[in-house]
Amino acid sequence: MKNYKLIWLGIFCCLQPLILFAQRGETIRKAFLDPKSDQVLVVAHRGNWRSAPENSVAAIDSAIQMGVDIVEIDIHKTKDGQLILMHDDRVDRTTNGKGLIKDYTLAEIKKLKLKDKDGNLTGHTVPTLEEALLAGKGQIMFNLDKAYSVFDEVYAVLEKTGTASLVIMKGSQPVETVKSEFGDYLDKVIYIPVIGLDGKDGEKKVRDYMTQLHPAAFELVYSDSSNPLPRKVKSMILGKSRIWYNTLWASLAGGHEDDQALKDPDGNYGYLIEELGARILQTDRPGFMLDYLRKKGLHD
Repeated sequence: MKNYKLIWLGIFCCLQPLILFAQRGETIRKAFLDPKSDQVLVVAHRGNWRSAPENSVAAIDSAIQMGVDIVEIDIHKTKDGQLILMHDDRVDRTTNGKGLIKDYTLAEIKKLKLKDKDGNLTGHTVPTLEEALLAGKGQIMFNLDKAYSVFDEVYAVLEKTGTASLVIMKGSQPVETVKSEFGDYLDKVIYIPVIGLDGKDGEKKVRDYMTQLHPAAFELVYSDSSNPLPRKVKSMILGKSRIWYNTLWASLAGGHEDDQALKDPDGNYGYLIEELGARILQTDRPGFMLDYLRKKGLHD
């Protein structure tokens, strides 16, 4: 009997990390929906593409292993109506193929090999949306880009995989359009608006969404560092919804971006967090950003 107890104890000790890892997605979702949390969530743009091809299962796995909270992936539809992961509408840049995705069947796409960040061919293949979702199910949240126009089909895959609660959709349409075109899904997936603050109607769009839809987060974009609206919008949103900024390149957040953060993280990541209230940051350097946030006590 004692031996049996030791065996079961050993099995439990081995399985416990896997169980906790599988619950991580729900923990992230709970944090995402908590507007008062100071934890800064990290979004890996197209997965961790510095260690594996962008929009690949391996890039998603790498992001999960390093502790990323959300992975951004891009959706396209093949000639035979299958949903795959790829940013461009052509296969040329990221695979050894040539031409438009819409001219390929899924079977033909699957014969292609993905390139790494330096353009070298790898053994990785283009994943379907279903394969990507199952690879990260329970371990991470997904932000689906380029999915708005095919969301009926996307949602069928979310239902099939049981991942709808961990998916974030977003768009730049006015709130009235979203309620009209996307209304049936608003209580099934997380939808957040993308609002440009350089235009004259940015503040109005924020107010419209706050009064009519109460989104869990706002993705804010501005290019002019002298623009006063980001600070004003912070006072409107912070504590009611999360604020999302992108540090992928300079024009998305007033010049505050990843490459500059390598030299001055406080002046870039820190500025967006402290001065503009960012509680979600999308990055092309998830490892560097996570190290910075952990040192500041802003991420586990």
